[in-house]
Amino acid sequence: MTPPGSFSVLVVDDDFRVAGIHAALVGDVPGFSVATTANSAGAALRATAATPVDLALVDIYLPDGSGIDLLRRMDCDAFVLSAAADGPTVRRAMSAGALAYLVKPFPAELLAEKLRGYARFRQLTGADSADQDVVESAYAALRGTPAARQARRPSARTATGDAVLSAVRGSDAPLSAGEVGALIGVSRATAQRYLAGLAGSGLLRMKLRYGTTGRPEQEYRIP
Repeated sequence: MTPPGSFSVLVVDDDFRVAGIHAALVGDVPGFSVATTANSAGAALRATAATPVDLALVDIYLPDGSGIDLLRRMDCDAFVLSAAADGPTVRRAMSAGALAYLVKPFPAELLAEKLRGYARFRQLTGADSADQDVVESAYAALRGTPAARQARRPSARTATGDAVLSAVRGSDAPLSAGEVGALIGVSRATAQRYLAGLAGSGLLRMKLRYGTTGRPEQEYRIP
């Protein structure tokens, strides 16, 4: 049962372990509680029909459909938490109603920051009317502060950043985060954070690698 005065959250991810991790992160943020988790679009719709929620955290790759289609069918606010980082997918998710888009793997503090911003967004939009200043403040709450965004971005000018960039430069084929991590001796999550930062700085280019089964994987190359 959701405690009075808190926001109820549904976590939707095809991997039950990832769903559990995200649920634990939500539970650590004051003012939020997890109503339930779901591992498919159908389970998510059944869950919200039985117990309405304030916010859903939705993966895009679900076993019975796209999380973007699910966003359009859910009567609640939503964030997308996905490994897909191509521009068209991000735009489709935003058009479908996603208030935030977090690229996996992301630091735990980023989700916490987005949830706190959502709480502020709800506070600002809780009145029957809103002037332009309130609207601007509500959108700004969802984006987070510039200082927080800068603090999340790993610098390429570190030994690890240089090693990640060198690994991609020295490869004849695009590399995934797991492949980079194996080459330079760091975890996949660490490699992914630096790869995302380098791609955001324009030093690398990311695209999705599609296999015969399962979800696509991000791969990086020199532009």
